[in-house]
Amino acid sequence: MDGLYEQLRISVHQVWRRRWLALGVAWALCLAGWLVVALIPNSYESRARVFVQLQSILPNQVGITALERQGDIARIKQTLTSTENLERVVRRTELNTLVASERDLAVQVDNLRKVIKITAQQDNLFEISATSSVSGFSNAQNARLAAAVVQNLLDLFVEGNLAGDRDEAAQSLTFLDEELRRREQDLQAAEQRRVDFEQKYLGLLPGEGSIGSRMASARAELSGVDQQLVQAQSSLAALRGQLGSTPATIPGAGGGIGGPATNQIAQLEAMLAQNAARGWTDAHPDMVSIRSQIERLRPVAAREPAGGGGIANPAYVTLRSMVAEREAQAQAASARKAQIQADLAQLESRQATEPGVAAEQAKLNRDYDVLKRQYDKLLEDREQVRLRSDVQNKTDAVKFKVIDPPSAPRIPVAPNRPILLTLILVAAIGAGIGAAFVRGQLQTTFPTQSRLEAATGLPVLGSISEVVTEQGRAVRRQRLVWLGGGAGALAASYALLMLVEFWQRSTVA
Repeated sequence: MDGLYEQLRISVHQVWRRRWLALGVAWALCLAGWLVVALIPNSYESRARVFVQLQSILPNQVGITALERQGDIARIKQTLTSTENLERVVRRTELNTLVASERDLAVQVDNLRKVIKITAQQDNLFEISATSSVSGFSNAQNARLAAAVVQNLLDLFVEGNLAGDRDEAAQSLTFLDEELRRREQDLQAAEQRRVDFEQKYLGLLPGEGSIGSRMASARAELSGVDQQLVQAQSSLAALRGQLGSTPATIPGAGGGIGGPATNQIAQLEAMLAQNAARGWTDAHPDMVSIRSQIERLRPVAAREPAGGGGIANPAYVTLRSMVAEREAQAQAASARKAQIQADLAQLESRQATEPGVAAEQAKLNRDYDVLKRQYDKLLEDREQVRLRSDVQNKTDAVKFKVIDPPSAPRIPVAPNRPILLTLILVAAIGAGIGAAFVRGQLQTTFPTQSRLEAATGLPVLGSISEVVTEQGRAVRRQRLVWLGGGAGALAASYALLMLVEFWQRSTVA
């Protein structure tokens, strides 16, 4: 412990003997460091926060998803620091005084891009910050410039969404309108070619579609007409059978309408009509038997006196009218069948003589369908764009709210001069002490008897203290005053620099 204490005393003594060296080194380092700090321009930073609120009801109804709206915000954030926007910021702020040519404008834009930051703090909350440290500007000018840059960026952030959406929507609508007009003209021309073709080749058959589809439709209609004709003929045969078995008159006040043989013949003829309606042929045994009975009864009926006094049978009259109606239906079906068959034959003849007709019609239909789909799609897109534009521009689908306006900086964010000045002072003093200590270690002197004994290996008999005269003491006191003055001047310089720094900050505020 005694050795350590002795070593400390020796070190302090060595430094004290070289105190002027320590003071000179401290002064030199302080002057150099403080000069460097003074040359560093102050940097002032301004910040602002903006909240972006997204509607979630109406935009979703028209197909504007939340992901698309987030993409719009990200796009605005990325394009906010574009060259065009930064040029507008330069023109609107005091940086415009530094611009004398396009090259100066490009330099200012590049410097401005480096000091602007846009940070997404949390959901839909953004912070815009800018730092200003222009060497030619005063502290107050740099502070105002930082706030002005942030304010202009905030304005561009809002304008970029609203104006950008309107411009984009207007350009999209203009383009879609032009395309719709062009497609409409092409569609009308294609439709006219189809009409001309149908008038030339497809006027024979009703309906729409290609030749094959129309012929298939005509054949299906022909099959239906055949069924109607068969049904009409079958119904007509049945009605004729019933008509044959129904007497035209019924007995009135004068008695019967004929003899027994005549009535029996009428009944047998009615049976013949019914069996024919069932589909029996004349070769059927029952049909042959009935006809034989009729032939045997005719001579007998011819000899019977004619009856009189009969009245018209209502059932006979009704059946007669129904037979006439079925005959008309059968004739109409037959006529329609003949017409369809004639049209099919004529169309098949044209198709055979002109094999390219089907290919030409397919091409016309294909072109028309393609143009129609394009036109419908463009029309739908135009209405969708118009609706989305109305939603975004008229209902405020995206709202901007400034949470914190651009701050007016009063204290520079860099450099922190009070801390730097203090650190330089402490480091300079430490360097001066260190220089004095190193200088003392390099000199080959022996501050104590023990050091001399250790170095020579010989015993030291004694030591003589320094004798200082009154004149020497006066000189030492004078030098001590000078040393205190130099140290005090150093401390006063530090205090003066700190005072100037805080005074400059007060002028900014």
